[in-house]
Amino acid sequence: MPQPRKQFAQHWLRSDKALSRIVSAAELSATDRVLEIGPGTGILTRQLLPLAQAVVAVEIDRDLCATLAQKLGKVENFLLLQGDFLAIDLTTLLETATAFQNPNKVVANIPYNITGPILEKLLGTIAAPSPQPFDLIVLLVQKEVALRLCSKPGSRHFGALSVRVQYLAHCEFICDVPAKAFHPPPNVDSAVIRLRPRPVITPAISPRHLETIVKLGFASKRKMLRNNLKSLVESDRLTQLLEQLNVNPQVRAEDLSVEQWIALSNELQNDG
Repeated sequence: MPQPRKQFAQHWLRSDKALSRIVSAAELSATDRVLEIGPGTGILTRQLLPLAQAVVAVEIDRDLCATLAQKLGKVENFLLLQGDFLAIDLTTLLETATAFQNPNKVVANIPYNITGPILEKLLGTIAAPSPQPFDLIVLLVQKEVALRLCSKPGSRHFGALSVRVQYLAHCEFICDVPAKAFHPPPNVDSAVIRLRPRPVITPAISPRHLETIVKLGFASKRKMLRNNLKSLVESDRLTQLLEQLNVNPQVRAEDLSVEQWIALSNELQNDG
């Protein structure tokens, strides 16, 4: 068995309880085509294969790929791709693998050090959402990130990442996963989250402008929003707009809901 490598931030899940919660959260059916990022030793892969039509796994570690190919290479509904998930073009790689094309769900224990880029590749951005969104995404992530993704306005965890992801998907916190559930144990606790990508009910007039004001708004969380946005809009005008939206002018960025961020962005665009 290959040893976990620090360079790939490998921490292998070994908790049957956590595995069960991940698989249950994925709501798998016999018609689902699953994408798994970083299958590692294949412990989660083995749980997915009997429940899905197909599983495509992308693994960057050549040694792990050799082990996985040896153990699971003859399973008909399993396809293993060696490479960096952030760098590959999955659609192109699957052009000749008809049975594995267009995966509709993602289930994965991802490397924590690249969680942000992975989320962006799976969901897109506010300005450029994924043109073919997944039905469901279940990820094992660092607990701190899980809290940020799933938090509500007013929470100390609510930040720019919360707004960017919640604009594109409904986020659910499924369960905690302690460090002892992994080998080797990471220095942080983990959690399982479920994302349901969906179209925005009332999209921003200019998604790119929304991205800009969210970034500026959360630049200094201790400051009031009107101070963080003063380079973009005069303080008096912003106070007026916030009052129109029934928002306290003393508000901080984390107190605005995604819908209020959209409304504020739209009002500022109308001013322009």
